[in-house]
Amino acid sequence: QVQLVESGGGLVQAGGSLRLSCTASGRTFSSYGMGWFRQPPGKERECVAAISWSGGSTNYADSVKGRFAISRDNAKNTMYLEMNSLKPEDTAVYYCAAQAKYGVVMNPSRYDYWGQGTQVTVSS
Repeated sequence: QVQLVESGGGLVQAGGSLRLSCTASGRTFSSYGMGWFRQPPGKERECVAAISWSGGSTNYADSVKGRFAISRDNAKNTMYLEMNSLKPEDTAVYYCAAQAKYGVVMNPSRYDYWGQGTQVTVSS
């Protein structure tokens, strides 16, 4: 089992940047494919980015391509989401998640472990 804790959320103006971190404890972090998800108020949870266990493969939602970057440091048991050119529609609770069966996957139902989430609010 793995425990996940997100950090780095906050309030930022449109056009600004934030860097989210997801720190894992428990079983070997490098065994897991990871993803960042978000859930805006009143909407379903969606995947914004996913990364393979090695970090060699990534995938992004169309809405964040070119603005967000996912990365991981297996030596530090940490995954990151660098968010640039933020827009008000990026406002959501952001979650990190882990799965041990697949490579890079965007479907939230494939993920086994979830963090508690961190709020990102982008003001216009």
